[in-house]
Amino acid sequence: MSASALSVRNMVVAFDDFLALDDVSIDVREGESFGIVGESGSGKSTLLRAVAGLNSFESGSLTVAGTSYRGQTRSKDFYRTVQMVFQDPYGSLHPRQTVDRLLLEPLAIHGFTDVDVRIARALDEVGLGSGFRFRYSHQLSGGQRQRIAIARALILEPKILLLDEPTSALDASIQAEILNLLEQARKDRGLTFVMVSHDLGVISHMCERLTVMRKGKVVETVSVDALENRAFSEDYTRALLVASEGFRRD
Repeated sequence: MSASALSVRNMVVAFDDFLALDDVSIDVREGESFGIVGESGSGKSTLLRAVAGLNSFESGSLTVAGTSYRGQTRSKDFYRTVQMVFQDPYGSLHPRQTVDRLLLEPLAIHGFTDVDVRIARALDEVGLGSGFRFRYSHQLSGGQRQRIAIARALILEPKILLLDEPTSALDASIQAEILNLLEQARKDRGLTFVMVSHDLGVISHMCERLTVMRKGKVVETVSVDALENRAFSEDYTRALLVASEGFRRD
């Protein structure tokens, strides 16, 4: 069995009196693509943001690649290991920075010197040529922006990618292209994915196991095969499956 890449134990996140995460635990294996699903407000994005250090957590523990983290404090090494791709490609890229500047910034922070080579390679990997290097984000389509966001996440050569609804803001025709791009990157680089989505079809296509969340709690964790075969124990998972119309795995 693969070693654990990421482990969350008894995590609690509260906003004033609202308990957003209530004693949540997950384990993600090295090289695995792991899904987190649930209805809006179930806590799935809060969990991803707490792992990334964007939300603090009151209690519990987070272990990544053998190192423990608490609250919102993250080391520089953490961001070499863990990168996040956000839902909204319009909001996650600075409108006044060129693609070149957007990709250069993380390299500069982490002290890389071979920046031209890395930027060219990153653009090539996401299917955009060097012609995109000096464009601004407003000159790009939604799908192209998300490709840049993925290139920015991959450029530091992380081991774990946190994906928060990475295709939900895109047209259906573009969604498949971005998912295929991500899957190819995972295979080429041996990446571990933690992917949040409300779409069971996307999760079943991309992931091997998934955790179902509801009202800040983990309902159950099952394999995608078990989901397909209806071999789950909770009624809520069944209701989620029924609600996800057109759920198919090709």
